[in-house]
Amino acid sequence: MTFLKNLFLILISNPDKAFLEKEDLYVHLSDEELVKQIVADNDPMLFGKLYDRYVKMVYNKCYGFAKSADEAEDLTQDVFLQLFIKLRTFKGKSKFSTWLYSFTYNFCVNYVNRNKQLKIQDKSVQVESSEYKLTEEVPDESLFEMKADKLKKCLEIISAEERSILLLKYQDGASIKELVNLLDIGESAVKMRLKRAKERLLEIYNTLE
Repeated sequence: MTFLKNLFLILISNPDKAFLEKEDLYVHLSDEELVKQIVADNDPMLFGKLYDRYVKMVYNKCYGFAKSADEAEDLTQDVFLQLFIKLRTFKGKSKFSTWLYSFTYNFCVNYVNRNKQLKIQDKSVQVESSEYKLTEEVPDESLFEMKADKLKKCLEIISAEERSILLLKYQDGASIKELVNLLDIGESAVKMRLKRAKERLLEIYNTLE
């Protein structure tokens, strides 16, 4: 762990006495209000409040990309370090939790892509491209009817990008409009990525015992 990361963690984990005395002032702030205040003050102590609210969620997301709990913890701290730097890019076009979810996934996807040896191997059965194309879009009901254990295996096999957009849509409940803003692509591109990700998920699901 780098010196900078250590220093950052010490700052947000050990607020000084003066900050603790006024801590109650921020308890009832919404995420969006808290972010606005952090950006205005550029205060790592105040950022610690945001860290406390979301460290468990970010860790859970990072764990899905990591090979161990230690690696997931390192990834989590890297995400928050970058988040402190990039926090002012949050424009409030979606809920902060959804934006942070996307931020975390993008960070982890880039991490995996930079470290080729860490990529999850695709254990699915290879199919011809003609078989891959489905004539109709996969209905959402097909996803909801999947068995949890098989669905979990499928999510481990598909690409990080496919897993990201599916979880944003169906776990976090992000709307198409929010996905447009989060992914910075057009609405038609979002719909196409969702369609292909659902097709891929269903294809793999049907190959598993």
